[in-house]
Amino acid sequence: MTNSKEIRKYDVDILQLENKHYDFEFEGGEEFFKALEQDLIDKGEFKAKVGLDKSSTMLQLSFDIQGSYELVCDRSLDSFQEPFYTKEKQILKFGDKAEQISDEIELIPWDTATINVARYLFDFIGLTVPMKKLHPRFRTESSEDEEDETNETLIYTSIPADEEKEPEVDPRWEALKKLKNGSK
Repeated sequence: MTNSKEIRKYDVDILQLENKHYDFEFEGGEEFFKALEQDLIDKGEFKAKVGLDKSSTMLQLSFDIQGSYELVCDRSLDSFQEPFYTKEKQILKFGDKAEQISDEIELIPWDTATINVARYLFDFIGLTVPMKKLHPRFRTESSEDEEDETNETLIYTSIPADEEKEPEVDPRWEALKKLKNGSK
């Protein structure tokens, strides 16, 4: 992530904050995605509400993000706008060093004065990008195909117990069984 002027807009000064709840609002557009030097999203816009609960040992961040980004259809290569909405949480615990503990928990040094939420915003937005990017005009066609597949009926039949018969054994296997058992 670069330290560009665009990314610094997402700095939150935590050193002077008291131990209580705070709400922040952030907006981003094409400049945000370009400043991050990534290939997932080129064009898009979002509005985010970030709740920050500060205590003496940690920061609990809650993200409520909505917007849209431009995707390229895997089928037709046409560009289209895809809306998204996501709610996520991140916990930053104060510790002796910076370390990622899990997807939701991160350690930050005790003397951290500022946190930048741009990386979290992008990561959470990136998680909403669908693996299969279909233009909306193809989605109804695809859902009809899926419905056809789910409407297919499988019919199972079973043979009544009195009609069951032993499967025929290949004579070569029968000869091998005789050799194994010691009979000729």
